[in-house]
Amino acid sequence: MDPDYNPSRKSLIRNKWVSTAASIWIQCTSGSLYTFSIYSGLLKSTQGYDQSTLGTISVFKDIGGNSGLLSGVLYSSAGGPRFVLLAGAIQCFAGYLLMWLTVTGTLPRSPAWVICLYMLLTAHGVTFFNTADVVTGVHNFPNYSGTIVGIMKGFLGLSGAILIQVYQTIFKNKPDSYLLLLALLPSLNALLLMWFVRILETKEEDEKKHLDGFSFIAVVLAAYLMAVIIVQHILHLILSLRIFTFVLLILLLVSPIVVAIKAQREKSYRMLKSLLEHNLFADEKDLLDEEIIRDDDVVNGGESNVANSQSIGDLNLMQAMRKLSFWLLFLTTACAVGSGLSTVNNLNQIGESLGYSSLEINTLVSLWSIWNFLGRFGAGYISDYFLHVRGCSRPLFIVITLAIMSAGHGMIAYGFHGALYVGSILVGVCYGSQWSLMPTIASEIFGKAHFGTIFNTITVAGPIASYILSVRVMGFIYDEEASKHGGGTCFGPRCFRLAFVIMASVALFGFLVALGLHFLTRSFYKNVVHRRVLISSRSSRIVYDIE
Repeated sequence: MDPDYNPSRKSLIRNKWVSTAASIWIQCTSGSLYTFSIYSGLLKSTQGYDQSTLGTISVFKDIGGNSGLLSGVLYSSAGGPRFVLLAGAIQCFAGYLLMWLTVTGTLPRSPAWVICLYMLLTAHGVTFFNTADVVTGVHNFPNYSGTIVGIMKGFLGLSGAILIQVYQTIFKNKPDSYLLLLALLPSLNALLLMWFVRILETKEEDEKKHLDGFSFIAVVLAAYLMAVIIVQHILHLILSLRIFTFVLLILLLVSPIVVAIKAQREKSYRMLKSLLEHNLFADEKDLLDEEIIRDDDVVNGGESNVANSQSIGDLNLMQAMRKLSFWLLFLTTACAVGSGLSTVNNLNQIGESLGYSSLEINTLVSLWSIWNFLGRFGAGYISDYFLHVRGCSRPLFIVITLAIMSAGHGMIAYGFHGALYVGSILVGVCYGSQWSLMPTIASEIFGKAHFGTIFNTITVAGPIASYILSVRVMGFIYDEEASKHGGGTCFGPRCFRLAFVIMASVALFGFLVALGLHFLTRSFYKNVVHRRVLISSRSSRIVYDIE
């Protein structure tokens, strides 16, 4: 440490806590793809599309939203999140603006393939926001990568419900105005905040404490949104009450900056204190450096015992694809995300076939974002805890969630009264958990240098499996059952029973694949990842990395 260093020179806004708060705010407006149902009817009526065509547009939405390979490449080549956020903002704005101009009649009526391209463009842009925020978070908090990924993915999961609240408060029954909002809000938000999102790989003593502060806000926000959604679906709130609930929502969304300010103040206090105790600090640092060297020797010795299929260090995409662990992770993602997407994409028809009222179905669809959040946030947080305390391999939690997901699909297949409630909760939570577990595992096994490219490549498994399960399995079986009774609509548990038996089998297969990944990486997590976390945590108690 430079004894002439003055902590007051450090910018109050150039730190990883402000970066995290800015990333959270970007995530909170990046869930426009989850609100497709709000403006899909407008696309259908103004352009004269049938339901099948609208389903095709939805498929392009899923493809674009799960194809973030270019965002990962740009992040690695540009060396940071700024250009990634800029590129995402341009695509998101262009795609939604062109759709808005089309549905309002400013542009002539477009063939379906043109709208599909618009949707693909805007969905692809949204992946740039997610890549920039998640990868930056992992760089800034390597010891708590599961927690930070869970936080980022969790707020993204809640963003759909947040945007729906904006729509119901300001643009209710005006989907064309809402479409214009989607062109402006996420893009402008990213452009304004991208200057604060940056990589700052500093180590601090109480990172867990302040990350828990962000986590607490996320949980409170989820609980608040769930309460508001349920009340709005039961009662008809007058405008003044809708405005009141919306103002409370805005206050909750602003609150992450409070955690960032508190974290920075405590860090400044520690730096001042360390300056006063400089001599003692230097002695302790020398002792610690010797201990770290000894620990690194142990870790490197452990690395030699790791299976040849594992990688130590930073791999690029082609190197990662040569590893068995990459393809096992790809398969588990296909099974979990594919079956989860197939469930939520058909939730309306499933509810109708089982005799649920429109109110019940709408509530289930709205609450899906809450279950999605619980999985994203909970899996990251819990897996971090067991990694730090017991050295548990993170793929073990994919094993657990896929087993539970298989049970959830089985409940829906059985079709007893209330099965869809329980089944959708289990499937929703376990589906969400994959979005925090998979990226975190990819960063730990393959390194952080090309992390964005690698995890976005694995993400492609989701829409591929979703297409097969939604169209080739669920759609085919539903149409076959409906044709037996001479109509296009099917009623009764039989409509989706066989489809969900197949989905349960797919999740069970994913469980077996994840079990193989767990055994393959168990020694790697125990001897390398766990020890690195312990060494880094001990060093952060004394060493304050000051810019």
